[in-house]
Amino acid sequence: MKKFLLLLTVAICYGSIATAQSSNVYFPERGQWERVNSEAFSSAMLDSAVNFALGHEYSGDTDLKIAILKGFSREPYHKILGPVKDRGSAAGVIIHRGKIIKEWGEVDRVDMTFSCTKSYLSTVAGLAFDKDLIKVDEEVAHYLWDGTFEGQQNSKITWRHLLTQSSDWTGELWDSEDWADRPPSEGGIDEWKSRKFEEPGEIFEYNDVRVNVLAYALLNVLRKPLPQVLKEEIMDKIGASSTWRWYGYDNSWVNIDGVKMQSVSGGGHSGGGIFISTMDHARFGYLISNDGKWKNDQLLSSEWMEMAVSPSKANPSYGFMWWLNDKEGSRHMEGINEEVFYAAGFGGNYIVIDKQNELVIVTRWLEPRFLKDFLKMVYTAKK
Repeated sequence: MKKFLLLLTVAICYGSIATAQSSNVYFPERGQWERVNSEAFSSAMLDSAVNFALGHEYSGDTDLKIAILKGFSREPYHKILGPVKDRGSAAGVIIHRGKIIKEWGEVDRVDMTFSCTKSYLSTVAGLAFDKDLIKVDEEVAHYLWDGTFEGQQNSKITWRHLLTQSSDWTGELWDSEDWADRPPSEGGIDEWKSRKFEEPGEIFEYNDVRVNVLAYALLNVLRKPLPQVLKEEIMDKIGASSTWRWYGYDNSWVNIDGVKMQSVSGGGHSGGGIFISTMDHARFGYLISNDGKWKNDQLLSSEWMEMAVSPSKANPSYGFMWWLNDKEGSRHMEGINEEVFYAAGFGGNYIVIDKQNELVIVTRWLEPRFLKDFLKMVYTAKK
């Protein structure tokens, strides 16, 4: 009995300590965010990093229809299928220990974020996983019987394969062919159509058609529009604004349980995807940096968070739609903490998360080739 009471006392004390530690973590209320002059960073050197970002704005056209069509001109039959919005200028925010230590540009402006959307889509998959609606290593064909995952190739594809962009799914979705999305640098249409299929899970290939197949599959499992799921279970709970939107294509409407719903896109290179402000990006990034926990609510399980940012077999630089700075990966940034991971989108949109240094960095419209240089300047500012 004494031993039991001792263990109970230890457990209560440990729980009290854990609760106290949790209560010391700062979480901004809706519409508010504390701004501080961090003693851990040189303000002057952070200013230099900000000036660097402002001076190296994305060189593409501010009319994103022009930038999109030019950037993906190699894709045969490529067309804009969803909404597009002219972009703003360079903007960003640096969060340290939950508080803003530097910001620049129009941080409340809503802009397209392109493939950063994929990390939000991954999060919706995490919600389905946590509800035990999907099993990561189970074939998606067990969940969808409408032909999307039929055939020798597609029937072998698991949720993990879709999340790590290693499925080599083949087919047409929303009038877009898988082989026409980001085709090889060599060859032509006939060769691309008759390509050899790779075993799912073996080869990484960045492909928005296959990402959109994941979104469609999740819509069928959750049976509710994915923007609504994200809003109710993530964005509202972290105090995001009401200004963000998540679009699909004009032709991506489907009937689910007798209700017309739009299957959203996982990026914006054909239009659509998530349109969002820098500050809402920062809230999302801060949630992820806290292992899916906001205040006292575990919005995403620790099991999911660990899987989401683990290197995949096909590409050590990629987890579940998060880019990783793994030293074995092709996207390794020398001189940057190897534990860093990030969301990335066309035009230089980034949500960078460094849990070790308690940093969340959001930067919009930064010329992509300068991301590493910008991050190095931020780290150099650390005292």
